[in-house]
Amino acid sequence: MLRKGAFSLVILLILGFMVSAAVLPNVAMAKDEDVIVLKLGHVAVPDNPYALGAAKMAELVKERTEGKVIIKLFPNAQLGKQEKLIEGLALGTIDFALTTTAVLGQFEPKLLVFGFPYMMRDRAHAYKALDSIGMEIGKNLEPKGIKVLGFYENGVRHMVNNKRKIEKPEDMEGLKMRVMGTPVYIELMKSLGADPTPMAFGEVYTACQQGTIDGLECPAVHIYQKKFYEVNKYVTKTAHTYESEVLTMSMKTWKKLPADIQEILVQANKEALDYARDLAVEQEAGFFKMITESGVCEVDEVDLAPFKEKSKAVWVKLESTVGRELIDQIQAIN
Repeated sequence: MLRKGAFSLVILLILGFMVSAAVLPNVAMAKDEDVIVLKLGHVAVPDNPYALGAAKMAELVKERTEGKVIIKLFPNAQLGKQEKLIEGLALGTIDFALTTTAVLGQFEPKLLVFGFPYMMRDRAHAYKALDSIGMEIGKNLEPKGIKVLGFYENGVRHMVNNKRKIEKPEDMEGLKMRVMGTPVYIELMKSLGADPTPMAFGEVYTACQQGTIDGLECPAVHIYQKKFYEVNKYVTKTAHTYESEVLTMSMKTWKKLPADIQEILVQANKEALDYARDLAVEQEAGFFKMITESGVCEVDEVDLAPFKEKSKAVWVKLESTVGRELIDQIQAIN
C-alpha cells in the first residue's frame, strides 16, 4: 500500500498531467492563430501547367510571408465544379479558384469574348489582350465578390473525335460533340454543323468510351492528361480557341488581409503567371508527341481558313452580348 504522502504525490502528478493535457491543445491553437490558411480550388490534375502555376504562387507566398500565409491546393474538383467554385468565392467559403473565361463569363458576359473562335491571332496577342483589357473587365466582378488576379493558360483548343478524320468543316456535320455549357462553344459547334452536347468534364472519358458522344474539343494538355486519346481516334489541330484559366479570389478574403500580404500575393501571382505560361508552351509539343506515339490516336494538321470563315457566325451571334467596340479593341492590339 502507498503511504499517505506518497499517495498525495501520485494524485498531484495525475492532476498535473490532466491539466497539461487540457492546456496543450490551446497552446497549439494559439500558435496557429498567427498562420493564415487559404483554400485554392480547381478542376485540373496537379501537374497541369496552370495547376503548377498555382503551386508556384503558393510556394512564393509561403516563402515571402515566412510561413504566415499558407495556400492549400485542392485539385481535381475536390471543392466542386467551376460554377461551385465561383459561388464559393462570392460567399467567402473558398479563397481562390481557377476557372475558364467561358464559365466566369456567366457572371460577367464581356469575358466571353476571349473565347470567341479565332479571336486571338497567337499567344502573344492573347497575353496582351488578357493582361490589359481582360484585367479591366475583371474589375466588374468585384462588386459581385470576385477579384480577378490573372489569366493563366488553359491551352489552345482542338477537335477530338472517334468517328472520322476531320479535314474541313463539313466533316464535322452531325458529330455529337461535348462542349462546356456556355454560348460560345454551343454556337461554335452549331456553326460547324456539329451537335453541341453540354456535359460535365468529369463525365467525358466514359461518354467517349461508351459512345454517348462522338468527341469533344479541348487543349492538348487535357487530351493527354485526361487520357482522351485512349478513347478517340482523331485529334484535329483546329486551334479554334485560346482559352485562359482565370485565377480569382474572394473579395471577402482579400479585404481581410493586411496591405503587405496583399502586395505579396499580387507579386507572387505575377511571377507564377509567367512561369505557368512558359510551362504550357514548353509542354504542348510534348503532349502531341506522346499522343501520336501512343499509336491509338492520330494527330492531324488542317487548313484553318475554312474553319475561321464558318465560325465567324459565332461573332455575329454573340456580338450584342459583348459589344462590337470590345471586339474591335481586342483585334486592334498589335
